[in-house]
Amino acid sequence: MEDYKSIKIERQNPNSGVFHLRLHRPSHYNALTTELFAELRRALSSLDQNPDVRVIILSGSGKHFCAGIDLKSTASNFEDLLSSERGRAGERLRREVKAMQDSITAIEECRKPVIACIHGGCIGGGVDIATACDLRYCTAEAVFSVKEINLAITADLGTLQRLPGIVGFGKAVELALTGREFSGFEAKELGLVSTTFASKMELDNGVIKIAEEIASKSPLAVVGTKAVLLKSRDLTVEQGLDYVATWNSGTLLSADLKEAISARAHKLIAYELKLVEDFYDITGFI
Repeated sequence: MEDYKSIKIERQNPNSGVFHLRLHRPSHYNALTTELFAELRRALSSLDQNPDVRVIILSGSGKHFCAGIDLKSTASNFEDLLSSERGRAGERLRREVKAMQDSITAIEECRKPVIACIHGGCIGGGVDIATACDLRYCTAEAVFSVKEINLAITADLGTLQRLPGIVGFGKAVELALTGREFSGFEAKELGLVSTTFASKMELDNGVIKIAEEIASKSPLAVVGTKAVLLKSRDLTVEQGLDYVATWNSGTLLSADLKEAISARAHKLIAYELKLVEDFYDITGFI
């Protein structure tokens, strides 16, 4: 496993397909630096190509999930841009923003499902990361904020593009224009997270259980389901149906399908035998 300075990757159970990817700058509340963005992209690519990986749980070390972009680490770079020739500074800034966007989009582009496990603060860039994940869960004490507008910035790493599709356009507009904080409970009401857990221990245990359940499914079916859902988001129903027909024509006839059909057949036979036994028990023949 590659070594990272701001990312930590763990596999708690050697027989499990669930891997943990942690933002690991706990003393800085996992605030995002240029280095962390680059490592996140590399780590996701590595996990995506690892055949042992079925599901990725993305969390933060320490007290918080992510406090957003580390403004202290980017201040000197911003000062350099302000002192540079306007056209060249603008072109350089665009490249840097695009590089950060690519790191967040890498979560979405990873073929394996990525589950956000959120506790503490999930601010600014933390929301960008969360909205790029496939599933999101949090603690009741979690605090969210699309904070950028309070810093005289238009959020530019994905929240404004992904959040409306998750919580609805009107709710996303209100959150983005006010920059207000909202709790884990409200995140559940908004539909930003699937479940709110009472404590971090319950969150960790609950998310692992969900991840293990997904990891037990056919890898081809899981990868295909994520790919088709993401693709269909930008297509008409007719185009989406055509896309999934093409996808399944290339992947449906797999060993996973044969195994699933065989297992299903055995379960059906066992179920029918149980019905027969119950019938004879009821009628007194046995």
